[in-house]
Amino acid sequence: MSASDDPRETLRLDLLKQAGLKDAARAPLPGDASTRRYERVTTDDGASFMLMDQAPAAESPPCDPAWSPEERRAKGWNAVARLSAGRVDAFAAVAGQLRAAGLSAPGIPALDAPQGLAVLEDFGDDLFARVIEAGQDETPLYLTAVEALATLHQAPTPDVLTGPAGDWPLLVYDETALQGGADLFVEWLPKLEPRLAFDDAAIADWREAWAPVVASGVAGASVMAHRDYHAENLIWLPERDGPARVGMIDFQDAVRAHPSWDLHSLLQDARRDVSGDVEAQALEHYFSLRPDLDRTAFLRDYAGLAALNEARILGIFARLVSRDGKPRYRNFIPRMWAHLNANLQKPGLETVARWFDRHVPAEVRA
Repeated sequence: MSASDDPRETLRLDLLKQAGLKDAARAPLPGDASTRRYERVTTDDGASFMLMDQAPAAESPPCDPAWSPEERRAKGWNAVARLSAGRVDAFAAVAGQLRAAGLSAPGIPALDAPQGLAVLEDFGDDLFARVIEAGQDETPLYLTAVEALATLHQAPTPDVLTGPAGDWPLLVYDETALQGGADLFVEWLPKLEPRLAFDDAAIADWREAWAPVVASGVAGASVMAHRDYHAENLIWLPERDGPARVGMIDFQDAVRAHPSWDLHSLLQDARRDVSGDVEAQALEHYFSLRPDLDRTAFLRDYAGLAALNEARILGIFARLVSRDGKPRYRNFIPRMWAHLNANLQKPGLETVARWFDRHVPAEVRA
């Protein structure tokens, strides 16, 4: 591609030259739901790297720690949800924190953070989801992923992460972000499902029902959460040892959150079925690694925050289908309803369950 066709190509070539990769072969990778793009860069001797490209102007700004909830809502969704806007300096700082804990995040041999570019270590193609599809037993992979989380959760959790492109704040996954995520459900589900309509009173009841779950999430925000920890973002690295066998990617939106957050993202996956037996084994393994936890309280928070996250994801999928023209995300919706329906039967979610019974017909929740 020439610079005249894509003005960012000159920037990419400059960074590749800085990394000693100017003449390497380049192959684009398929995109996802984000504004990032990736290329695999391979040298003549077979060494490979990833080129990550996130144009800085592609998204609304990330959250300034000093902004009030009102200011965040005025600035846009990234500020409300405390997302990083894909910032490469965020990725680099989180990667450094993960590696300092003995975990596997890609090395970064070259970066141009102001332009949203980085050359990354290539972990290969063995995503958990792909190696399980190829026939590998999922149980050891999930148990190792839990070990990686336990390692991260027992590591120091600073308020500010230091990386090669500068400091990045590790913000709390707070009330504004958690409730804002849940509210995607009442905003976008009616645009996908015409039988749904939520008036102001229903929305007020919705927020009141979720308030105790949100409060528990904020009160328990004590660890760094990857925030998108699932089988499509974890790469199996069997040549490494212990929890370092879990290669992590797509962690730039990390926040300080409840330790259950990444667990339910992993074990109640939107994109693939994880058996109830594997989920139970994984939770038991986590508790064995963190014997200090109050199991009853943790599992109550786990179910509540999982349910909130599933409502959030249903809203995101509805938006991707109805606004963004990505119909494949409709295929994931029944799985999320199954997770949400199961969690609504758990203690502490009675008020939320009654809201769904009043406002969402059973035939929609399937």
